[in-house]
Amino acid sequence: MDMFIEILKAFFIGVVEGITEWLPISSTGHMILVDEFVKLNVSAEFLELFLVVIQLGAIMAVLILYFHKLNPFSPRKTALEKRGTWRLWGMVAIGCIPAAAIGLTLDDFFNEYFYNAWTVAVALIVYGVIFILLERRNRRREAAYLASREPRGAHARPVVGPGDDGDDAEQALFRVHTVDEIDWKTALKIGCFQMLAIIPGTSRSGSTIIGGMLCGCSRTAAAEFTFFLAIPVMFGWGVLKLIKYILAVGLAMTATEIAVLVVGIVTAFVVSVISIKFLMGYIKKNDFTAFGVYRIIVGIVVLAYFGVKVLL
Repeated sequence: MDMFIEILKAFFIGVVEGITEWLPISSTGHMILVDEFVKLNVSAEFLELFLVVIQLGAIMAVLILYFHKLNPFSPRKTALEKRGTWRLWGMVAIGCIPAAAIGLTLDDFFNEYFYNAWTVAVALIVYGVIFILLERRNRRREAAYLASREPRGAHARPVVGPGDDGDDAEQALFRVHTVDEIDWKTALKIGCFQMLAIIPGTSRSGSTIIGGMLCGCSRTAAAEFTFFLAIPVMFGWGVLKLIKYILAVGLAMTATEIAVLVVGIVTAFVVSVISIKFLMGYIKKNDFTAFGVYRIIVGIVVLAYFGVKVLL
């Protein structure tokens, strides 16, 4: 019975991880709230390992969904397409340089001094506001572009947003329309934005999507590049945590811990597949404003909950 309860907890945490890892709403912020109500009955060392390693399930979702695009050895690709795939991996490697050079160095420092509810809440709210302001700017630019194309007079068509003629506006207003068009300078800039995710509550996907759009990438290109950047960063971090755990504790795990780890990874994988498909379908017809509003709401909830907890 105890094992069953721990497995249910792992399942729930895997669902939260699978949703929040890819949507720009901060997995850390949600995990802090989850930890207040759903606590795994495991050692502190295993819990730290679990929360990182279940991200490998999320990474597998990206590799499965984009296997053909990311596979430079695919027999279905021409020589030119294979070179394009290697180029894309090169841009991903460049984008990971800032996180590898600086992020890993400062991670322990930020975890020690900034991993708390107050930092997370502020980061959630601040980046939520940034998303809203950025998309308002994009809508004004899209509206101005569409207005400039409309015929004058009685038969003038109304201005529309993303999803209709807004697709044409997005093509005109963003310099980079697909991940294949990202150059090394843009990749490096987006990688610098990814470093901001070291601040708990920022959201790795949120910071890189914002960075991508500010660098001239379309919503789709920014989101996809965010997925691809996560592969080496999260995989490397997961392997590093596993090595640290083995060095500190050894390979020994209880049956419950093994079951919890497997359920968490599998659940994170399945839910990640759903989340990624949802996000890519959503942004074809909508922008990121709703995510900005959601972040602000969650940030306020975190502030209110932990504020009341301190007062009590």
